[in-house]
Amino acid sequence: MNRAAFALIGVVILGISAGAVYRELISPGKSTDGASIPDMAATAGGPEAGRVGSARPLPELRFVDGAGAPRSLSDFRGRVILLNLWATWCVPCRKEMPALDRLQAALGGQGFEVVALSIDQGGIAAVKRFYEELEVRNLRIYVDQSGDALGKLGSVGIPLTILVDRDGRELWRIVGPREWDAPETVRAITGHMAPAAKR
Repeated sequence: MNRAAFALIGVVILGISAGAVYRELISPGKSTDGASIPDMAATAGGPEAGRVGSARPLPELRFVDGAGAPRSLSDFRGRVILLNLWATWCVPCRKEMPALDRLQAALGGQGFEVVALSIDQGGIAAVKRFYEELEVRNLRIYVDQSGDALGKLGSVGIPLTILVDRDGRELWRIVGPREWDAPETVRAITGHMAPAAKR
């Protein structure tokens, strides 16, 4: 069996494990600001789809952008972000990347950004090649070449996607690929984007 086959088996095992871990983390009910994701959970399917009961702080993550400049999660304070951890060798990540690109095209701006954070050891060059191959046009390049972000976020599998509020707190997370630009999903995300005074 070649290395690619072993890698694929590893991703499948990690995905199954991640689902089991996440079932222990999720809790029922609405998030603190009233927006929830029941429609997304139903559309996405799978027992790992869920939401957390209240916002919780996230660890500081450090990475670089497409120009190699240092960035951190705190750079995005003041806007809602959809943080997606992925890698070019991850088959489920490849499946959902076009939907994330379309979501960024639809909602990206001053109040929202999809932060697609690659954990590829190949660094920026690997991500650029991947974006070109899939014709990703709207997502910016962010890379954590060390892969530390996955451990800091307490996950064993990718893709891992976390909705982060304007204060840098986790609202909910989902393990596994999703159609991120589906209408139900977009409504679930935009429900968290209203200015705080209007919530």
